[in-house]
Amino acid sequence: MVNLSNYPFLKGIKPNRFFLLAGPCVIEDEESPLRIAETLVKITRSLDIPFVFKGSYRKANRSRLDSFQGIGDEKALKVLARVKKEFGVPTVTDIHSCEEAAMAAEYVDVLQIPAFLCRQTDLLIAAAKTGKTVNIKKGQFLSGASMRFAVEKVQQSGNQSVMLTDRGNFFGYQDLVVDYRNIYEMQQCEVPVIMDVTHSLQQPNQTAGVTGGRPELIELISKAAVAVGADGLFMETHPDPAHAKSDGANMLRLDLVESLLKKLVKIKEAL
Repeated sequence: MVNLSNYPFLKGIKPNRFFLLAGPCVIEDEESPLRIAETLVKITRSLDIPFVFKGSYRKANRSRLDSFQGIGDEKALKVLARVKKEFGVPTVTDIHSCEEAAMAAEYVDVLQIPAFLCRQTDLLIAAAKTGKTVNIKKGQFLSGASMRFAVEKVQQSGNQSVMLTDRGNFFGYQDLVVDYRNIYEMQQCEVPVIMDVTHSLQQPNQTAGVTGGRPELIELISKAAVAVGADGLFMETHPDPAHAKSDGANMLRLDLVESLLKKLVKIKEAL
């Protein structure tokens, strides 16, 4: 069983609810994240869904050198801090090095380890030692069962507040596939397990150097994840994905979030 006391943002979560990590892929400017957060807070509070606002302060993993990476680390982190202050919700962001762990921890509640870095021992230890919740994304090249070692690295470093997120497995060279057995396997670690719906629909490394995606399958993937018992969902959303500066090809349009969450709540309640 998951000890929910290790996760302050899950305090009071009902058995018939999942929690949600959602927001834009990257902090694109100072104002649009606040507008996105306002919409998501209103929706999740009306549906009684615990919510964590997501935004990367910098995108370190890009296909091309000319791809947008961010507005500046401190500037973007201050935007996340502002979201927390104005809307009273926790925030999550990615980190990529040991030095970033302490820096980002001053501004956010959850430190996220990118999938490609989930085996980096020094990074996991640095994140653990901040005392923040650590959300580890399962590598696209790993089984769900193998993620217990990443969990143990955080826990044995003195931090019991750790979560796991699945984002699909490589299938061929330019596609991902979701194996829902991974949710069950990772739950054996007795930590919350999240399904990253939108990233699992990426089609990486396209010939143009821009990642593609299958956003028309967002509802299918999220319904299945709730049905098999995922504790939480992760979704990137934007008012205009076609003009988003990162991951627009697989994002959920912001005006579609409420109707989807209502369907997912009904599935969870039916279980």
